[in-house]
Amino acid sequence: MEDKAPFDNPADAKSGPVQSNFIKKMSHSYTFKVFLLITLLLLLMIPLNMIRSIVRDRGRTARQAENSIMEAWGKQLAVAGPLVSIPGLRTEESRVGETVQINERPFTLVITPEKLDIRADFSTEVRKRGIFSVPLFYGDFSLSGTFDPKRAMSECAANERLLLDQAELVINLSSQKGIRKITEQSWNGEDLFFRPGKRLLKVNVSENGIAISERATTEAESSNAGIYALLPPITEEAVPFRISISIQGGQSVQVLPVGQDTHVEIAADWGSPSFQGAFLPALSTITDSSFEAQWDVSYLSRDIPLFWKSSAPDSGYNDSLFGVSFFRAIDTYSLNTRAVKYAILFLIVPFFTLFLLEIFTKKPIHPVPYILSGVANIIFYLLLLSISEQIAFKDAYLVAAAAVTVLMTLYSRSLLPSWSKSWYMGLVLIISYFLLYAVLNAESYALLIGSIGAFVVTALVMFLTRKLDWYATNTPDLK
Repeated sequence: MEDKAPFDNPADAKSGPVQSNFIKKMSHSYTFKVFLLITLLLLLMIPLNMIRSIVRDRGRTARQAENSIMEAWGKQLAVAGPLVSIPGLRTEESRVGETVQINERPFTLVITPEKLDIRADFSTEVRKRGIFSVPLFYGDFSLSGTFDPKRAMSECAANERLLLDQAELVINLSSQKGIRKITEQSWNGEDLFFRPGKRLLKVNVSENGIAISERATTEAESSNAGIYALLPPITEEAVPFRISISIQGGQSVQVLPVGQDTHVEIAADWGSPSFQGAFLPALSTITDSSFEAQWDVSYLSRDIPLFWKSSAPDSGYNDSLFGVSFFRAIDTYSLNTRAVKYAILFLIVPFFTLFLLEIFTKKPIHPVPYILSGVANIIFYLLLLSISEQIAFKDAYLVAAAAVTVLMTLYSRSLLPSWSKSWYMGLVLIISYFLLYAVLNAESYALLIGSIGAFVVTALVMFLTRKLDWYATNTPDLK
């Protein structure tokens, strides 16, 4: 049997070249190329999301390394106290039939200081584990002031009896592991003896911040939460106290203003503090190598009661914490996260730059070079992350941006007929990376800079392509 010719049917022979020419014409049209570029951009979101996941994973690894360092050194410091705890018995009558039973139920009277003066003077250092580091502090933390229990004791009902010889002075801490030693501990001139243990309030440190809750009810919950000391028998007279603790911790210091009038002073040799919480310092002095800050808080400005029985309402606890975080001026992972968020904008610019160069040079460029160009610009963010873990962020940014700019400029030269148009790619990338760096370092104006940049780029593309015939397969004269 003889083989048939490719086009035995004259109609097929005629339609074949027509379809081939139609497909060729469509694939070379600018409209088709634009839709192709949009498709490629959407596909490049897949590796971009992978890099975003890598940044998150490295950030989590860094936090785990920081937590492991602080676990051995001392955690974030949160202090609520001191408080006076006086146990008592409440006499209650109950009737069962004709029998009257008298029961005594325990309760606790908790009294806050009339005046509370907190002073902290810390030295800092940065500890590393591998490539990760965390700021740590150590120094003296002193608490002084007066307790005036007269009003609180007078509020007790007739059926309530206080056990004044069993009173305790309690200092609640997020972690007592950082306590080095207690250098001073006096109550009305008499020495105290502090013991580890949990009393009254539970101060928790979570990944997102510090929270305080009510007293734990089980022994399992009561470990590692503070210190307490037995007090001499309480009277109605005002009593001064002074406690000085040599303590260490990491990242942040926060206090709860439990005093009727609370004065707090914190100083450290750290040049980039971040004041956080419900109250900002009334006075602060910040230099390149140190800071000092002062707070004055009245009980009228927070919801913590001056005294309470058994358990206090904790509605105002979280809202009343304040203090300072030993903030690092350049947080590598937060800057990398923000850089990846803007990545799609800085992928569009090189794509359309190459597209415009294709139009003006009248040399068609295959989709594969567009893909490689997109991959090169995505690798920039991977380079930035990996290098910034080893050196300062600004230096890492310069290295990564220079590498990708040189690569893309040389690659554009291989695709285009001469340097007269190729160098535009390098210029566009330099401007793009400069704008991205400005966005990363101007957090308050990031949206403004980004939106203005996007508007300028869009307007420029619209101007350059205003005379382009999108249905044509040959480049018109755009001059």
